[in-house]
Amino acid sequence: MNEPRLLKKYRKDVIPSMKEKFGYKNVMAIPKLEKVVVSVGIGKASVLKDNKKIEKIKEDIAKITGQKPADRKSKKSISGFKVREGMNVGVMVTLRGKRMYDFIDRLISIALPRARDFRGLNPKSFDKKGNLNIGIKEHNIFPEVSYETLKDLFSFQVTVATTSNTREEGEELLRLIGFPIKAVS
Repeated sequence: MNEPRLLKKYRKDVIPSMKEKFGYKNVMAIPKLEKVVVSVGIGKASVLKDNKKIEKIKEDIAKITGQKPADRKSKKSISGFKVREGMNVGVMVTLRGKRMYDFIDRLISIALPRARDFRGLNPKSFDKKGNLNIGIKEHNIFPEVSYETLKDLFSFQVTVATTSNTREEGEELLRLIGFPIKAVS
């Protein structure tokens, strides 16, 4: 089977430089990508029971990620938002393995450069364990979404989970993989 380009880069370039910078004794201690979670809140479409809009969101997320999204149900009722317990409030996809590497490759080489006014990812987007959270405002930055069928734009969140223990390790790992992270000034 064909190995993803980013996995080759990780094995060839990232492992030696992480080992040198952080002084790992064992290759298995070096942080790696664990999973990517793509989630979309469907908002008013669920309250208005707009099934066509919900199906379009699911279809576009499936095209972008290459995997069918799972429904997310509300855990409790919130009257101010007209949400009832058990209502569908979002969809999400968890990517691992080859699909994860392919998605990340398309994200950093095609989609992020196409985003409007993109100047790099903010280093504050990392949590204390080195996981990256990216909010994408318009889903049409991915080439899989055709402009002919585009009616409504929606935003979604991408979480890149790593096995790193500190923020510095996670940031360095993703920087070496190729994520365009702004330098701290």
